[in-house]
Amino acid sequence: MFFAQYYLDCLSQASYLVADETTGRAVVVDPRRDVSEYLAEAEERGFTIEAVINTHFHADFLAGHLELAARTGAWIGYGQRAEAEYPIRKLTDGERISLGDVTLQIMETPGHTPESISILVYEHADDEVAYGVLTGDALFIGDVGRPDLLASVGVTADELGRMLYDSVQHKLMALPDDVRVFPAHGAGSACGKNLSTERSSTIGMQRLTNYACAPMSEDEFVAVVTAGQPVAPGYFVYDATLNRKEHDLFDPTAAAGPLTPGELLERRAAGAVVVDGRDPQEFAAGHLRGSVNVPADGRFAEQAGTVVRPDEEVVVIAPAGREEELVTRLARIGFDRVAGYLRDAEASLPGLADEMTPASRVTADRLRAELDGERPPVVVDVRGASEREEGRIEGSVHIPLAELRNRIGELPADRPVVVHCAGGLRSSIGASLLRHEGLADVSDLLGGYGAWLLLSETATRR
Repeated sequence: MFFAQYYLDCLSQASYLVADETTGRAVVVDPRRDVSEYLAEAEERGFTIEAVINTHFHADFLAGHLELAARTGAWIGYGQRAEAEYPIRKLTDGERISLGDVTLQIMETPGHTPESISILVYEHADDEVAYGVLTGDALFIGDVGRPDLLASVGVTADELGRMLYDSVQHKLMALPDDVRVFPAHGAGSACGKNLSTERSSTIGMQRLTNYACAPMSEDEFVAVVTAGQPVAPGYFVYDATLNRKEHDLFDPTAAAGPLTPGELLERRAAGAVVVDGRDPQEFAAGHLRGSVNVPADGRFAEQAGTVVRPDEEVVVIAPAGREEELVTRLARIGFDRVAGYLRDAEASLPGLADEMTPASRVTADRLRAELDGERPPVVVDVRGASEREEGRIEGSVHIPLAELRNRIGELPADRPVVVHCAGGLRSSIGASLLRHEGLADVSDLLGGYGAWLLLSETATRR
C-alpha cells in the first residue's frame, strides 16, 4: 500500500492519496483545488487515479474534485445523502472499494454535515483491523467537527450534534484502539475549537485524550461540542455552496497576471479591493490608500475570505516573488475574481508616492495614556471569544475579525479607534479594513494584547 498525507498549513487542511502499488490503482481523498502535486506523485509512481472522494461538502476551501476528474477521468464520490450539480457516485455505509489488495470501506459519520463519511483503509482486503481511518471533519485530533456551521440548509445544529454523537461515540469509538486516525484538518482550522497540531493519532489515543470521545450522554455531548466555537469566516457558506455546483476549473497557467501601477489604479477606481500581503510593519510604513493588509505569512486565504467578499474583484500586492502564490491561495477558497497583481511591488510602490499613506500603530504605553485622556479612543478587540475570556482591555468592544465588516456600523465615526488582537497581525487586518470602509482615525496596537498585558504586569510589580 502507498499512503500519503498532503498538508496545507495556511488552511490547516489535509488530503490523502491511497494506492495499491501492485495494481497501480489510486484514490485521492479531500483534494485541494490545485491538484498538480497529486498528479505528479501518481505519474512518478505509475499510479492511475480512479476516484476522488470528498468526505463531505467542505466549507473552508474549494475542493479539487472537478479538476482531478477533468484531468484523470476519475469518478467523484460522496456519502449517499449528498446532492450535487455534477455526476457523483453515492457511497453507502459499509461499501467496499477495491484497489487490488488495498481496500477502502465507507463508514457513514454524519454530524459535521448530513452527508459526512469516514473511510476505513485496509492494507490487505482480509485484514481484521484497518490500517487507518480518514475521518474528514467528523473526528479531529483532540476535537470533533463543529455541528453549527451554516453549511447544511434545513438541518439544525442540535440535529447535527445528535448525529455527530452517534458517529463519534458509537461508530468511530467502536473501532479498535490500534486504528490510526487521519483527519481533514489540524490546529488553526475554524472547523473546530480544540484541534491539535498533531497530524495523525490512533482511536485509542483519542479515546483517552479527546474531550468529545469521553463517555457522556447525548445531551452532554451536544452541549460541550457546540459551546465556545469560533466565529466562522464569511466565505464558508459560499464555499459549501460552490462545492456542490459545477464551476470553472482552476488553471494555474491561466491565472491572474502582472499589472502595471496604472492598471492597478484603474482597477481600484473601478471598485477592486487591493489586498496587500506584505508584513504589517511594511504596510504601516506606506501602502496604497484604501488597501487591506492580509499578511502572506499568516492564514492568508482564510483571513482574506474573512474581510473580502466573494463577489468583489481583487488586485494583489505581494512580497517579492510570492505574487502567483497568493493568487493560488485565493483560488483555493474559490476567490477567482483576481484581476492581477502589482508587477514588482518593491520597485513600483515608490513611484506611486501620491497614492501612498502610512498606517497608524500605537504602543501599549501610548494607548494607556490616550485612554486616560480627554478624548479616549474606542478599543476594538478582534480576537475570538475564548481568547477574550483569558483577559481583556477594560472597556474594549469585542467584535471578532470574522464579524468586523458586518458590524462597522456599531463603531462611532467621530472618535479615534484602536484595534487589537493577540499579537498584532489580525489587528493590522482589522484596522486596514476599517480604513477601507471609511473610518478615518484608526490605529492598531503594536504587540497586541500580549504587549498590553506585559505593560500591566510591569506596572503592578512597580
